Amino acid sequence: MEINYQETSKDLLTRIDIHEKYGSANIDQWTNDLLKPQAGMDILDVGCGAGKLCFLFNEYTRGGAKITGGDFSEELLAKAREKNQKIGAQVDFQFLDFNKPFNFGDNAFDLCTSAFAIYYAADLDFTFGEAHRVLKPGGRLFVSGPLPENKQMFYEIIKEATGATIPPMPGSSRFKGDIFNTIDRIFAKTELHKFENHLTFPEVAPFIEYVRASLSEDRKLWTSMFNGKDEYEILIGRIQAVAQKWFERDGKLMMTKVVGGILATK
Repeated sequence: MEINYQETSKDLLTRIDIHEKYGSANIDQWTNDLLKPQAGMDILDVGCGAGKLCFLFNEYTRGGAKITGGDFSEELLAKAREKNQKIGAQVDFQFLDFNKPFNFGDNAFDLCTSAFAIYYAADLDFTFGEAHRVLKPGGRLFVSGPLPENKQMFYEIIKEATGATIPPMPGSSRFKGDIFNTIDRIFAKTELHKFENHLTFPEVAPFIEYVRASLSEDRKLWTSMFNGKDEYEILIGRIQAVAQKWFERDGKLMMTKVVGGILATK
């Protein structure tokens, strides 16, 4: 299955900021509680983006873990390296295309993580096979991504605004099925953990900012709903009208992010 999709870094960072501003739960705490990274560990984060998870682990281990972050986007890697230098961390950020062989030896890492990234892999068997190869015996893989029940309010508002069918999302539509099953087949032990974060928007504007960061013209997933900038703006206007109606009815807009965490042991 080919996925011709690459999220823009601006959209990704906007959504991360909104999750942190309006969310009720802390996904960082959930991740650390689940994984408990330790000083002395070798950790690889695949699809590290601007380094969020790498810096989280670095802080948690007080700089005692050897952390490598790999990503396809040179723009995001530049942001990660800039922050790395600014805070005096020792994370090694390097280019990594998870559709190609990982540039690491066998049995190199204690922990391999990927947050909201690796499920876009073109060949799941190959990519998770590579993750398995670079892990030490007994090493763990942790992959997080949206579950099918993720952000239902967002989809319901768009559906009401357009009367159109929501296109299948490669993350949530594959996570519990293809991705879990592939990992389960390759690894010795596999578990699925669940995280819920209720985002409460006190006004319509930040919700529309979230919508724009999820539907921007760079996102090829949504092109069945609009063709070009004018149609995109008309669509946003319709979504805004429905969101306003819901807000006036309920006094707020609440959207629940439902994230799955697949934790597997080699």
